[in-house]
Amino acid sequence: MANQKITYIHALDGLRGIASLMVMFFHFHWQPFSSFLSKVAVFGQTGVDLFFVLSGFLITRILIFTKTEKKYFTNFYIRRALRIFPLYYGFLILAYFILPLFKIGHTPPLSHQIWYYLYMQNIPSTFTTLPSSGPLHFWSLAVEEHFYLFWPLLVYFLPRMHLIWASLGIILLSVVIRIILVNFDIGVFYFTLCRFDALAIGSLLAYLEYRNKLFVYRKYFLNIGIFSFILMLISWLFIGGQHMDLVQIMKFTVIAVFYFCVVGYLSIQKPQNFISQIIENRFLVFTGKISYGLYVFHPLVYTCIGHQNYNFYVALVLSVSLTYLTAYVSYEVYEKYFLSLKRYFGYG
Repeated sequence: MANQKITYIHALDGLRGIASLMVMFFHFHWQPFSSFLSKVAVFGQTGVDLFFVLSGFLITRILIFTKTEKKYFTNFYIRRALRIFPLYYGFLILAYFILPLFKIGHTPPLSHQIWYYLYMQNIPSTFTTLPSSGPLHFWSLAVEEHFYLFWPLLVYFLPRMHLIWASLGIILLSVVIRIILVNFDIGVFYFTLCRFDALAIGSLLAYLEYRNKLFVYRKYFLNIGIFSFILMLISWLFIGGQHMDLVQIMKFTVIAVFYFCVVGYLSIQKPQNFISQIIENRFLVFTGKISYGLYVFHPLVYTCIGHQNYNFYVALVLSVSLTYLTAYVSYEVYEKYFLSLKRYFGYG
């Protein structure tokens, strides 16, 4: 196993693109056009869970295979910073200081902004008495960043065999924290410790890959994936929107298990299955490449288009096309430069 190398899984580019489209679908205002589509769009919200599982898997596989390198921490954190920080803080500057000059939004007090600068914005989203103001959808970026802060330490100091227990412990912790918060009538959607289970579930895949077990568990990915999807579908049809305590406690884990199975199944390189061939089409791969920009910019574009009096179809086409255009320009003109700097911090 020491001679194993990190292989590039092309299907996951397309899967990342699907996750972006799901979130974009969820945030679009469907209600005036179709109440059914508005209800279906709720599934798009789980695109964030798919992002979490993907991140847990992709980050952990890098950490597992590079933990013996001298610049393990330096390379990891600098490469993450080059990927995440430029667009993240660039958008905050745009939202807080540039757009208000054009009467789009306003500049909130520094005490409201500070949560976002520190990647702590999901805390006031959970404990609503704390004042904050910023891009609401950035809560998921905070969750991922918190995971990046401590998970490399665990991977480095724990024997690889113990990572499975660390992941299972984090999953259990998330469920327990949700039980506690639900009992105090506190929302569990945004809080970091409530959402770590999806990232930890993704990390389990990386461990299975390292142990060459992905293909062995192929049939389980398929069977458990179907079962968990049926649970999600039943929940959506019969108890969706009722905010039942048990559902709030368990739904994130069930959703993450479903995407664990999807990612695991698509990560099996040989033999390639027809689903991975579909997901590797150029449009989805391109969408995956600019997915960070799509996620960051789409609510702003939707809001700007929504303020115009376009009919539904025009608004839909403009919202999607301008979101793609903005994300593409951001990637090519801005993000790509910082990504090119990662070559100075390559893995051996």
